[in-house]
Amino acid sequence: MITASIVIYHPHKEMLKTLLDCIKQANNIDKLWIIDNAPMAENAWVKQYLSCVEYIESENVGYGHAHNIAMRKAVEVGSTYHVILNPDIEFEPHVLTQLAAYMDACPDAGWVMPKVLYPNGEIQYLCKMLPSPFQLFLRRFLPPWKWVKKLDETFELRSTQYNKELNVPFLSGCFMFLRVATMAQYNLYFDERFFMYCEDLDLSRRFHRVSKTMFNPTICIVHNHERASYKSKKLMWCHIKSTCKYFTKYGWLIDSERTRVNKELMAKIQ
Repeated sequence: MITASIVIYHPHKEMLKTLLDCIKQANNIDKLWIIDNAPMAENAWVKQYLSCVEYIESENVGYGHAHNIAMRKAVEVGSTYHVILNPDIEFEPHVLTQLAAYMDACPDAGWVMPKVLYPNGEIQYLCKMLPSPFQLFLRRFLPPWKWVKKLDETFELRSTQYNKELNVPFLSGCFMFLRVATMAQYNLYFDERFFMYCEDLDLSRRFHRVSKTMFNPTICIVHNHERASYKSKKLMWCHIKSTCKYFTKYGWLIDSERTRVNKELMAKIQ
């Protein structure tokens, strides 16, 4: 059984319909929970769009908290795999079947992410090292000077050319294909202290402790990514607060797990 969840907040209707059409064409999601963090009458159409949809009205509890509602339901119904989807994702009908087959063949993997492309076909570099405060804040606020770009390229593992499988400690939350048994056994849900931003980093890190978190470049999806926190001061401050919460949780200057995991990762790719 494959289940999925989408969290919406004043969604772009046509973009969301595109994703739902992808799910319809794939025809292999048994249950889709759509959690609406800003319920409005104009969103009611999603209730009838697909027979597998369960529409859940919610207060604006945050991205991770809302997905947790569906993740716990996935455990309750006995799902094998659960897919967390951003509303701006597109994929071909075969993608979920291929990802499930990959996970079937790799029982030690708890999470797999496909190659993520922009609509123009360019790669989104979403496989990353565990970040230091220096890396996150410099890449966010400094101009793209040569040495900053070099730092970014290392952080995003660009030397791998994204053409081989990798066990990566930090995978993007835009498309998360998760093994429910791993999620349930180790209580791997989003940390609800992160309202938005860094919740995927935190969850990916915790999955990586107990299972492989794999990047599979042979399967591709499209992400219509807008980098909203670079355009909105409100979202920028939300991003900064979540980043501070992350480093307070794991350590600002001293983080022995980060040092060890990144050293092991770089040894494998060099």
